Amino acid sequence: MENTYKSAGVDLEAGDETVRRIKSFAKSTFNKNVISDIGLFGGFYELDLTEYKKPVLVSSVDGVGTKLKIAFALNKHNTVGQDLVNHCTNDIAVCGAKPIYFLDYLAFGKLNPDVAEKIIEGFSIACRENECALIGGETAEMPGLYSPDEYDMSGTIVGIVEKDRVINGKGITKGDVLLGFASNGLHTNGYSLARKILFEKYKVTDKVDGLELPVGEELLKVHKSYLKLISHLKENLSIKGFSHITGGGIIGNTKRIIPEGLSLNINWSAWKLPAIFKLIQSTGNIPDEEMRKVFNIGIGLIAVINKNDAAKAIELSKQINENAIVLGEVI
Repeated sequence: MENTYKSAGVDLEAGDETVRRIKSFAKSTFNKNVISDIGLFGGFYELDLTEYKKPVLVSSVDGVGTKLKIAFALNKHNTVGQDLVNHCTNDIAVCGAKPIYFLDYLAFGKLNPDVAEKIIEGFSIACRENECALIGGETAEMPGLYSPDEYDMSGTIVGIVEKDRVINGKGITKGDVLLGFASNGLHTNGYSLARKILFEKYKVTDKVDGLELPVGEELLKVHKSYLKLISHLKENLSIKGFSHITGGGIIGNTKRIIPEGLSLNINWSAWKLPAIFKLIQSTGNIPDEEMRKVFNIGIGLIAVINKNDAAKAIELSKQINENAIVLGEVI
């Protein structure tokens, strides 16, 4: 028997079919600045710098982690792409940047064009929502490295901000207030612990008292984008710092923007622990301190502001149906 690439587990036809299917999703995110078609060796994006005096590019790269295991278990692949784009968007939005384009990397054990199509549909949905162009990506088939029915993904986002509008926390002082905004669940962090605990007792399809959806669906809820909220607040108020609550929790992430010599005083009873976190904590008998380190525990974004601006910030948030919770202060 002759050896071919296909006999080694790589299907070039499946690759061509995937590219054919995903072109329309990528093109649905294009704007006038995108000057390349899908298929060239690089993605071309023409910068319009007329609004900027000193433009600064801001970039971030991330993955979705073991949340993908839930997608595999449910055979539901149209949300994890949204998770990735929204996570990356938040990471640069908290620095004051506006996203301009996104690139993805997908690696399969065995390339399934149906699954790839769903993932990339998710990328395109979130790119359109965040006004960001999906201008390129890489899809790899790696038999022997990943299981045939599994994949991994990462994404890179590039955004832009005026140099003197960068939000970096340098002006934060003692007495500043921390405003918190609700998360949509675990977002993309803490899944290794959540899976270990919950799936010793439950199946992904199990319905549990207190949860609106079955366990797997609850864990698969899309990582929320805070871009509109961040834009609305920073356009109408002087924001000293934003913190995207990911791995490391509220303290771990917010400390990144707090100047040396200052600390955080959090009122942990200022909000109600969402049901999914209650279930994880009670099922796994996890101490509060560990929960606060591993998970966002219901808060996905924090804004640090002068205490005199707190009332206005709460009002501004209400205008776009966001509820700002006073979580504590800088000490």
